[in-house]
Amino acid sequence: ANFSEQVVESFPSDISTGIYYGWACVGNGDVHKMVLSIGWNPFYKNIKKSVETHIIHTFNDDFYGEILSIVIIGYIRSEENFSSVEALISAIEEDIEEAKRQLDLPEHLKLKEDNFFHLPGGKPVNH
Repeated sequence: ANFSEQVVESFPSDISTGIYYGWACVGNGDVHKMVLSIGWNPFYKNIKKSVETHIIHTFNDDFYGEILSIVIIGYIRSEENFSSVEALISAIEEDIEEAKRQLDLPEHLKLKEDNFFHLPGGKPVNH
């Protein structure tokens, strides 16, 4: 789930590029673990900064046009280039496993229930 260019430009400029973990919610659906990439994705030679959210959940349908709410909890690693797609995929898989481990800690689990994720008047999203 990628944020629009407008949203990316509104992110605080002092957030370092890299890979983060946290919680994500689509609309008023369930809150799921997520991994977030902030940066230029050097492997793909992006010229614009992007913020890409990988929600650790399989959705039944796409959710284009829905509101994506995220809470960034921690930092995994810096942004880097990779020698191959396979190396990139391997790093992403390791990032996901690290996010799962970190988000299972009690101090991180409690943030999953934060009122931030409940949109007033929002409708549940198909999960």
